[in-house]
Amino acid sequence: MNIKLVKLSHEYRQQLNDMMEEWLSVEQEFSPFMIRRNDYHEFDYYLENLELKEEIGGRVPDSTFFCLDLERNLFVGAINIRHYLNKELLYSGGHIADGIRPSERRKGYATEMIKLGLEECRKLGITKVLMVCDKDNIGSAKSILNNGGVLENEVLVDGVIEQRYWITLDA
Repeated sequence: MNIKLVKLSHEYRQQLNDMMEEWLSVEQEFSPFMIRRNDYHEFDYYLENLELKEEIGGRVPDSTFFCLDLERNLFVGAINIRHYLNKELLYSGGHIADGIRPSERRKGYATEMIKLGLEECRKLGITKVLMVCDKDNIGSAKSILNNGGVLENEVLVDGVIEQRYWITLDA
């Protein structure tokens, strides 16, 4: 698997369009929320507002990366990293939100993308990473476990049971 995390730029506009069109044709509610928060068709606005540089309205600063399959020049997913946790993210949400486009699921991309995302967490000085997934999302749970996730507990959020996993990063 030859992938890397990239920051969105004009160079990747077509890859974004292709991924978002596929994703939105299958489901409207997917993770990470940040990549669907604004209209990707308004590319310059989308690009400028993809990440939060400072805390605003209870949202913490974050970084968004797209997972590029280098052999196919294709975005296979995206990952959003919150730079720190507030009370809400500590309960539900965590440091990392990630998602793989529908046609690329069950191929191992999530595990590898999370591994690369954890490297970005290290760069931010985060040593203990919280990841959360719905209890019935077996694929997400496996990807988290494959990266050293340890289940702390389950919480009920808006009628859905969420599992909270911690990943301790080596120095």
